Amino acid sequence: MARMEIGYARVSTEEQNLDLQLQALEAAGCEKIFEDQGISGAAVSRPGLAHALAAAQSGDVLVVWKLDRLGRSLPHLVETINGLRIAGVGFRSLQEQIDTTSAGGRFYLHILAALAEFESELISERTKAGMAAAKRLGKHVGRLRKLSPQQVDHARELIASGKVRAEVAALFEVDVATLRRALKR
Repeated sequence: MARMEIGYARVSTEEQNLDLQLQALEAAGCEKIFEDQGISGAAVSRPGLAHALAAAQSGDVLVVWKLDRLGRSLPHLVETINGLRIAGVGFRSLQEQIDTTSAGGRFYLHILAALAEFESELISERTKAGMAAAKRLGKHVGRLRKLSPQQVDHARELIASGKVRAEVAALFEVDVATLRRALKR
């Protein structure tokens, strides 16, 4: 079965033009081209990309004009390209001259994956450091509590006076499990 080149083009706003990308993808030999117009690379739902990925079969190659047309973040790019690899689909970026059907392209992808992992670890370390600093300053870290200390005290009084936990939880418009956790603190 012959390999098919499948193109994907995207612009972020309706005012931008796809012509440059479409011409480059056609010149690169793409038989099918899918597009998203007015959709950010960070958007979760990109119908054109979803159709391109669905059309790609093992042995095919997904082609983009430029790497940032596929996604905005390095981890997302690596995840998408790795998904293509698992499906047996190659990837090519015309501007960056990345081609995962070659040894050099696969090596470059491994470097990108390592950078994405490094970026993720740095974000995690910064988040943990920020949370630790906030705790040292006595600030609450995490989701806001659904019941204030005064409400918890009031709930204790109601339970002590004979009210059932389910009634008290309903009174404060929280789940019984939420009330139970608040009472344990």
